[in-house]
Amino acid sequence: MSSMSTAPVRRSPRGLAPTRRARAVSKVTSKGSPKAAAELAASDVRDRILDTASKLFYQRGVRAVGVDLVVQEAEVAKMSLYRYFPTKDDLIVAFLEREDLEFWELWDSVAQQHPDPADELKAHMRWIGERLARENYRGCPQINVAAEFAEQDHPARQVSQRHMQALRSRLQDIVKRLDVPRPKPLAAQLAVLVNGAFVSSGLLSPEEAPGVLLGALKALLAGAQAGA
Repeated sequence: MSSMSTAPVRRSPRGLAPTRRARAVSKVTSKGSPKAAAELAASDVRDRILDTASKLFYQRGVRAVGVDLVVQEAEVAKMSLYRYFPTKDDLIVAFLEREDLEFWELWDSVAQQHPDPADELKAHMRWIGERLARENYRGCPQINVAAEFAEQDHPARQVSQRHMQALRSRLQDIVKRLDVPRPKPLAAQLAVLVNGAFVSSGLLSPEEAPGVLLGALKALLAGAQAGA
């Protein structure tokens, strides 16, 4: 996701950063105990599996990617994959949970720079709009995965649902500081705007997305202030 200049570089399946653990392993091997080196090496294998799976899941969809392909692309033994992720569902959940964590880290970094609630909302619309404009953007992982599983009790779908609930909750916290007559409906409208944006990248040109989101935000805020 192409982020604001003020936002930190994030690690995601759409632009994986190389792991630093491999270098750490060599240092520990030469200076530390074999046990510590083995632990770091194990962490490196797990990260490599998750990085590879995340990239494949995001590019192709989780149902289209089997564990054999993950093993092949990650260049690990199948037993190594099952050691850290006993089932494919565990691997999908780990992918979504890491995406969730990184999304909120970026959200919080933006929020910290904008103490005024209206300014914070505008800043969020900007970086979300810029995210939609990325060449390799393929939608929100949480929404994508939820769409692939009809079962409401599927563990991956539950992670996605918690992410959506957190989004509405965070938006409601911001809206409460705006002093509008009906904050709850406004928060719901903003959640629909954000989620709608994540699935609408194909409808907007890269140049349009931030402006469209900011325009929609302006209209929603004006309506809320007027008590609509």
